[in-house]
Amino acid sequence: MMETERNRRKTDRAWDRLYQRLDEEGLLPERPAAPVRSLLVWKGGVAAAVALLCLLVSLVYLNRSGQEADRNLLTCRNNETTTTLVTTLEDGSVVYLAGNTALMFPEHFSSDRREVSLQGNALFDVTGNRKQPFVIETEDTRIEVLGTAFQVKSNGGSPFELSVQRGEVKVTWKKNGQDIHVKAGETVTLLSRSMQLSTTSDPAQFDRYTERIRFKDEKLANILRVLNLQNPDIRLEAAPELWDRTLTVTFSNDTPEAMAELICLALDLRQTRQDDVILLSIDN
Repeated sequence: MMETERNRRKTDRAWDRLYQRLDEEGLLPERPAAPVRSLLVWKGGVAAAVALLCLLVSLVYLNRSGQEADRNLLTCRNNETTTTLVTTLEDGSVVYLAGNTALMFPEHFSSDRREVSLQGNALFDVTGNRKQPFVIETEDTRIEVLGTAFQVKSNGGSPFELSVQRGEVKVTWKKNGQDIHVKAGETVTLLSRSMQLSTTSDPAQFDRYTERIRFKDEKLANILRVLNLQNPDIRLEAAPELWDRTLTVTFSNDTPEAMAELICLALDLRQTRQDDVILLSIDN
């Protein structure tokens, strides 16, 4: 089967599921101006279709009125490059998006759950909150976590797979309701008839997400937090008045000193070193 045809069929299935869910929740306009599916351009492949679907869902949700629309405004992060795109959510959870991956999430989470949608492969580092579970919707599964780190493979080209780095995750197969709990060091794979649990064969898979990372219009406070997670021996800190400055930057196995230098050049800052802390401040 030609690659274009495979891409067409995968996006058709994604649209059908999306349309059905929005229709069930009463979120579709009563009289759409034109068949939305006809707007999909296949020349750009899966990544372009994913980006358009993200836009479509955001527009549909905007049809809601008043405060409800404000609470449910969706954001879509679509990574079309081979470099990992890092996104920090409002609860502090960090998501590392692999290439050709899309993550959809509300501007503000509801009070009782944090729900996102994923198409593609990603590494999640979820902030713990037992009163507000974190839920990930994929094409075939629903993933429920409280606070943990795990990798999800859901790109449609291979069987769904989830590997837990730390903590515990519950995975439910939407087709038949089967659920399974996955602990640190374990991997669950969705095969033709069931989900199968095994020992994670490649623990290094988690590290590959952070070898080359990219931030796009991300706040400096979020960037420094992610970098410090990867390099706990030397911390990068910034004066509070700099936390909300935004930056687009790529790091590739750089040392903390080199990353600090790149940030200073981009934002016209200076750095000072004291023991194991590098402080970024305004260059007077």
